[in-house]
Amino acid sequence: MRQYSPDLTPPWKKPQPVPEVPADPGLVVEEPDTGFCGAVIRCEAGTVTLEDRFGKHRVFPLEPRGFLLEGRVVTLVRPASGPARPTRTASGSVAVPGARARVARASRIYVEGRHDAELVERVWGDDLRIEGVVVEYLEGIDDLPSIVADFDPGPDARLGVLVDHLVPGTKESRIAESVTSEHALVVGHPYIDIWEAVKPSSVGIAGWPRVPRGQDWKTGVCRALGWPENTGAAWQHILSRVRSYKNLEPELLGRVEELIDFVTANGAV
Repeated sequence: MRQYSPDLTPPWKKPQPVPEVPADPGLVVEEPDTGFCGAVIRCEAGTVTLEDRFGKHRVFPLEPRGFLLEGRVVTLVRPASGPARPTRTASGSVAVPGARARVARASRIYVEGRHDAELVERVWGDDLRIEGVVVEYLEGIDDLPSIVADFDPGPDARLGVLVDHLVPGTKESRIAESVTSEHALVVGHPYIDIWEAVKPSSVGIAGWPRVPRGQDWKTGVCRALGWPENTGAAWQHILSRVRSYKNLEPELLGRVEELIDFVTANGAV
């Protein structure tokens, strides 16, 4: 007869169960033995391929308790076969399967730069197409009063503007206050650049570094984080980590939602 020995391991020394997380593309995890941190780009039978912020690829086995997700131990598992139809858009709105893009409204949303426009498209693109709202970028807001005057906003053509670093006492706040049309709305977030509106944890960093005044902010961020001083490549890395509104700071979320509501209000076409 086979003899069984009782398990005398104290409960607090036994391995605790950890969550199983699908290795979906774009998920950022860390392999603790090597310290390699990257986004999932491929998951095959028994392995997962990660890409770090420099574009380097590493293949790891899908072992139990094999990865860290936002500092917590998890077990990566292969995603379920077949793409599931999303029930929500990246902004959190209810998805409308098969919906066609609406013919563009006369109303517009202006943002400061290309990165701002790409981030808004990444999270709110589905919503904007259904609403027929076009987002354009300005390359700065120094000439905002004349830009608004040229647009000539009215009841049927409203204008919403998103401004970086809109805090009291700044140049940006003075420019925003000079726009007085009731059919134009200027709102902003407190961040120096749209990069900061992405949660640091989504990018795999502890926080956005402080850059000394007088330095180019984006270049200074790359330098402080040890990234190659290629701001275009750095932005693509940051943008690739944004999968939904959950990756963004609420100070940006509220302002973009406010602009969308404003330019799509009853009467705006």
